[in-house]
Amino acid sequence: MSVRERLGSGVSLAVRLALGLSVSGMALAATPAADVLEEVTVTAQFRAQSVQTTPLSITAISGDLLQSRNQTNLSEITNQAPNVTLKPQGAAYGPAMGASIRGVGQFDFNPALEPGVGIYVDDVYFATLTGSVMDLLDLDRVEILRGPQGTLAGKNSIGGAVKLYSKKPEGEGGYIAGTYGSRNRTDLRASGDFQVGDRTFVRISGVSKRQGGYIERRDFGCSFPTSGVPILANSSTNCVVGTNGDVDYTALRAQIRFQATDTLEFGASADYTNDSRTPAGSVLVQGSTTVNANVQPVAGLALSQSVFVPPAGAYYNYASYYNPAGTFKAPNGAGTPMLETRPVIGVTFKGWGAAGTVDWKLTDKMSVKSVSAVREYDSYFANDNDLSPLANSLGFGNLTFHSFSEELRLNGAAFNNDRVEYTVGGFYMRQKSVYATTQDLRYSAASLTQFVGNDPVNANTKAVFGHVSIKATDELTVTGGLRNTQEHKDYTFSRRTYAGALHPSLGGLDGVTSNYDGSKMDYRLNAQYQLTPGIMTYVQYATGFKGGGVSPRPFSPAQAVPFNPETLKSYEFGVKADLFQKLLRVNASVFKSDYTDLQLSLSTCPAQYAPVSPCAVIANAGDAEIKGVEIETVLRPMDGLSIDASYSQLDFQYKRFNDFAGGATNLRGPQFGMRPAYVPKSKWSAGIQYEISLGDHGTLVPRLDLSHQGELFTSGFNATTNLIEAYNLSNARVTWRSPKGDWESAVEITNLGDKYYFLTRFDQFTSTGVTDGQPGRPREWALTVKRKF
Repeated sequence: MSVRERLGSGVSLAVRLALGLSVSGMALAATPAADVLEEVTVTAQFRAQSVQTTPLSITAISGDLLQSRNQTNLSEITNQAPNVTLKPQGAAYGPAMGASIRGVGQFDFNPALEPGVGIYVDDVYFATLTGSVMDLLDLDRVEILRGPQGTLAGKNSIGGAVKLYSKKPEGEGGYIAGTYGSRNRTDLRASGDFQVGDRTFVRISGVSKRQGGYIERRDFGCSFPTSGVPILANSSTNCVVGTNGDVDYTALRAQIRFQATDTLEFGASADYTNDSRTPAGSVLVQGSTTVNANVQPVAGLALSQSVFVPPAGAYYNYASYYNPAGTFKAPNGAGTPMLETRPVIGVTFKGWGAAGTVDWKLTDKMSVKSVSAVREYDSYFANDNDLSPLANSLGFGNLTFHSFSEELRLNGAAFNNDRVEYTVGGFYMRQKSVYATTQDLRYSAASLTQFVGNDPVNANTKAVFGHVSIKATDELTVTGGLRNTQEHKDYTFSRRTYAGALHPSLGGLDGVTSNYDGSKMDYRLNAQYQLTPGIMTYVQYATGFKGGGVSPRPFSPAQAVPFNPETLKSYEFGVKADLFQKLLRVNASVFKSDYTDLQLSLSTCPAQYAPVSPCAVIANAGDAEIKGVEIETVLRPMDGLSIDASYSQLDFQYKRFNDFAGGATNLRGPQFGMRPAYVPKSKWSAGIQYEISLGDHGTLVPRLDLSHQGELFTSGFNATTNLIEAYNLSNARVTWRSPKGDWESAVEITNLGDKYYFLTRFDQFTSTGVTDGQPGRPREWALTVKRKF
């Protein structure tokens, strides 16, 4: 069966399942059970609504469900969310998370590039991929909005948005929880929520996580003493000099809520994160057999990268994070002295943020909300890309970030029974990043070799938006939205030698500034119809865009060029149904998106961007079409038993590529038939849990989760060197709760089948002769004890 036929079958299944069950649900409805599906409230349309009456594709996950699924950081929620990919990145991209929804996103951390999926914490936009692998600390819920959110969440939510909402201060008490598990895992979580005076509430939360690394870093010279590679480790360490992929994470958050009057409320929050660990755990998957004299750890050796590839399924590498002094030999025979490069081995992220909110109810039908926020971080990371003693590709550096944002919204309603509901508002954000990098690239056939960059990137965004819902009849609601966005970005390049002089090859870039300025208008038109009290259908047209910018990795001033936004127009039909008196929930959607002006990296530059090679220019290089289907369901067949499942399928087809050299606009290139990075064709998940009463001894809740990810490629130019094969994962947890609910303990096992699989792969085979992979964690166990007060 072709992809198109499978999608057609999926669409038919989604519609038949929801509508067919609705008929049977009305015919067979019986006395409702005590344990029915809960109402989930979301705020995706700027006001509190049930997820079942919100005409958007939303996965809403409560804090309790996150805990029962053993999910403690943002990337882990991806398994159960249809057409969503959230991946902690490998060592080359530092403490960053790549994100994609419905085939649209971003996986390169560079601050010159925009995310593509909006990440929000308590309505504050988190503008970069760096630092976005957040702990799910003390959350009320997570909302994952699929499809372009251009009028609701703004630019860079072209694929969708992930919104985290903290538990608000209510004076409800608190808890403390401790976890111990595999490789000396020790987690401590605590939260206190108390009332100060008649109208003031304070909530303080914290988490501390420690765990040993699961990837060994071995000394190749020690393991193979006759290889000629210098021995760096003491033999008493069994040739293991360290580990990668450990955990050392601390985060704190404080919130205060002051009810000045019955209609006026002020809120403030502050948070701090310290992530200090070794680089992400990676292994060398493939290595070239070509010998390069420039990268040998000792002059005269003739080793290729293939020598350092461990057996399949290994959890170790031979990374040395060291390039010795030497002489680089260019193709013309000229020699360039190379200084020693020895970075600090590790990853650090230190960041903080503060926000202030004002909620003012002007009248019974009109209110104003203001959200002001500032965020800063300083991040360092080092990477040894060939994971071997060869002086092939080594880098390290700092990325600093500062932003200020302000959003102001006026919500209102008019006419009897609030027939018209509206929101108007504005958004402003100013941000500055400085990317300071040191690179030692001795694999290069040119004389790029060692250079130092210190590049400031400034950006600002201004937007105004409006959103209105009109209840034409008791069953029919029509919604429209507009947002106009203006943006600016400038990038200033610095290219120096280690000694501080202008770089001989890249020095022409030093001091060059490139600017991007642009504006976009986004639209949304939606109609929803309530067929029955439990069944709603909707159709929608929506647009979104990912902001433009400046190519961040030029090799000449001609390559330091701006690029324009990429845009998405999406058409969607959805059904949301609560059936059998809320014992079964089925939410399904089908969509088609026109994806234009894709921001792609050129491997060969046109003549105006000389040199033609090397080239990494970002350009608006083509168009694509995306089609997909998504189904989510929850079943409560009897008291205490809950079953949830999801399925998604996505068809991505390139339609056009630009011929930058010849001027053609419909060039069929080698990427036709390929897929974008980190987009599987299909995903599914299933979970089951049952609450068993132990009488006076409390309750016992066993839970099992299964998930499947189809094969994907980690580069838009698909090849075996960037393929991640399909895999299935399973997690299990058994939770005991005391009769009063004040004590809780749980035993969990993740990756129950001990599956060896890859989270990411970093493919540099064509340029450097290596490709690595970041394995997922092997089977792990943990025991948690929690006390509420």
